[in-house]
Amino acid sequence: MIQNGHTTGGRISPTLRRVWRDPTVRQRIVEYLGGRRLREATCAFLGRLDAENPAMFERRPPEALDHMLEEGGELARSLEDRLSMLIHLDVEYVNFDDPAEAYLNAPRIFRLQEPLVEAIEARLLEFGIRYLHLVTGQGHHFVWRIPRESAVARAIAGLAICTPPDASAPVVEPLFPHLALLMEHFAHLVKSDAAPHCGVPVEITAQHVGPASSGMREMLSIDLSEYGDPLHSRMIRIPYTVYRKPWLSGLLDRMGIEDRVNEFFSLPLHEMGLAQLLELRHQPAKIIALARRAGVNIPLQEKGTARLMDSYLRSPLCGFHRGFYAIAQDHPSLWAEGYDRMPLETLPPCAAHVLTEPNDWLLKPSGIQLVTRCLLALGWHPRHIAGLVRSKFANPAYDWSEKWREYDPAMRAEFYVRLFAGQIATGLDAGVDFNCVSQQEKQFCWNPRGCSLDPFRARLAERFNPNPTPS
Repeated sequence: MIQNGHTTGGRISPTLRRVWRDPTVRQRIVEYLGGRRLREATCAFLGRLDAENPAMFERRPPEALDHMLEEGGELARSLEDRLSMLIHLDVEYVNFDDPAEAYLNAPRIFRLQEPLVEAIEARLLEFGIRYLHLVTGQGHHFVWRIPRESAVARAIAGLAICTPPDASAPVVEPLFPHLALLMEHFAHLVKSDAAPHCGVPVEITAQHVGPASSGMREMLSIDLSEYGDPLHSRMIRIPYTVYRKPWLSGLLDRMGIEDRVNEFFSLPLHEMGLAQLLELRHQPAKIIALARRAGVNIPLQEKGTARLMDSYLRSPLCGFHRGFYAIAQDHPSLWAEGYDRMPLETLPPCAAHVLTEPNDWLLKPSGIQLVTRCLLALGWHPRHIAGLVRSKFANPAYDWSEKWREYDPAMRAEFYVRLFAGQIATGLDAGVDFNCVSQQEKQFCWNPRGCSLDPFRARLAERFNPNPTPS
């Protein structure tokens, strides 16, 4: 049965297929791949997003576009590009209690994001960065690029802040890791700007939160997670293609609400309000009409990106990063007598549980945040916290299976520990949710009696804010 372009059971209807069969829409998709013609595409590969297991995807050459479109599924292009470095910021609504809320009540979840989107746009305008603005199923993408051989790309790559975790680690191409530092700084700016004006918590990456006024554990994520993995492993959604995540993940089927959600497209926000876009994203004729006036070429923005770099270099976060990378982690040959012998009894039971059961509690950002806070309170250097997390990720005893086939344990550990420790060091994270009640609300407490996080919070405050300003 077809309802407004959606075929129940998750199959793409002929009504929707006519969209990407339109020559203008196809041209727009090719444009996003980096060329005027498909054979000129500069993206490294095309991939099909796996809603259940993002670590698993097949790489196909850009020439496979038409075949992949006809096969259905969610399509993405590589973040990696032959000629440019793409700079991508993903903002999305996350609901830990009712993940269908984003699809059943789209106007509400996009209204919640308005102050955050306004803050992002204001900061980009301040730096003089022109961007491509895309709207997806749960949020917004902001994309621009710099030529790999440009002066600003060389300057970012030459910052010489990031260092290998230990002497045995290979040296990686420096542009992407240092770009991650700039984007972390940008996320600090917009979180600081937007959080006081948002009706739900704003966090950098999807962290568990307590219930909001709605009674649901919902939040807005400034999602930098792609910068915590190797460049070759990440993809970004293609505009003018169908957004299929809630169907392919089985979410709508499990909740019995397939008939209440119409399939829709990811689209550029162009010469219209968001409410209007949410209406037309289901309608093939209007999507085709949009494609005739709304291109999706990713803008080149060298000068604006250089201003962002200059802002980063003047920031407290840059100073923290230099200190973070000033030391190396323990060499893997020392783990058995070092990180592996970390006395768990010195930690509160919640943090000890995360380290004892790292698969999958330590894979969750909130798990790494909890461990980072507690170990910082105990005086650990954040680079060694990353080393401890890395040692857990690299230990086959925890049955990681194919988890690290595409990803890198050291890079993932460093990214998240650096992210959370940096917010504490700069004062962006005041630890208001670093208490037992919040941990219980987040469902990260396994021993609600006989322990307390208060001593750890007090030590953390003493280490990073020993002389707080009187209120």
